[in-house]
Amino acid sequence: MKRFIVIVLLFLAGCITDDLEVMKADINHLKKDSFDIKKETSETKSAFKTEIAEIKEKSAKEDSLNAIREGMVSLRSEVSGISKDLQSLTGRFDENKYFIDKSLKDKSSEVDLLRAQITALEAQVKEMQSKLSSKTDTDAALKDKPDVKDVKKEKKPEIEETKPPETKTPEVKDPVKAYGAAYTSFRDKKYKEAREKFEAFLKEFPKEKLAGNAQFWIAETYYAEEDYAGAIVEYDALLKNYPKSEKAPGSLLKQGYSFIEMGDKKAARGILEQLKEKYPKSKEAALAKKKIEEMNKKGKK
Repeated sequence: MKRFIVIVLLFLAGCITDDLEVMKADINHLKKDSFDIKKETSETKSAFKTEIAEIKEKSAKEDSLNAIREGMVSLRSEVSGISKDLQSLTGRFDENKYFIDKSLKDKSSEVDLLRAQITALEAQVKEMQSKLSSKTDTDAALKDKPDVKDVKKEKKPEIEETKPPETKTPEVKDPVKAYGAAYTSFRDKKYKEAREKFEAFLKEFPKEKLAGNAQFWIAETYYAEEDYAGAIVEYDALLKNYPKSEKAPGSLLKQGYSFIEMGDKKAARGILEQLKEKYPKSKEAALAKKKIEEMNKKGKK
């Protein structure tokens, strides 16, 4: 009986030992699986963190690129605006320069007129002095002439000296004075009065050297009064009647400006192109070119 119990105990001990070994093996296997899982999890976390970092880096780069792009677009817009302002200022500068030069030329013409007037006055003074000197000599000769009564005792019937009737010489108008008076009215902004004086000048002196200038200033009086239709007609009259006038390029330019003011850009463009072709080296042609470029840019907007 005791032997049997011992055998049973030994058998049970052997079974328990086998179970323990199996359990140990299972535990080791579980530990290994757990370690592998932890390792994989750690690697996954590391890879995930790396991907997140890369994504963040790419996102930051894209944000930077977008910011740079926006900055470039803004900068281009500002540069474009500055360029347009510069072109506008350049155009205004050229136009102002043209009008200043024209004003200086007009002043020069005015000085020439004054000189001509002074010369005419000096000639009149010399003529009057000559006449006065001649009259003085005649009076002196008459005083020195002996009396007829002292020479001859016989009395002769006195013959009354008959003077020929005075003939009035027609007043000769001075074209320089007439032009100067008209220009003075224009300078004083009395445009209607100036226009009437210039028109009278053209009727009186249609072939004078200053006739073309007078026609130009007639057109300018209308332009100054913002009567652009009237100005166009008068500028055209200069181009037809005085095509060789020094004011011809200016007339074409101002005619083009007048059409622009009236809203007829097609006609204005045609006249400005004509100015460029006919007077390519003139200052007015340069202004016409800039005005056409300005019209083209406005047309694209």
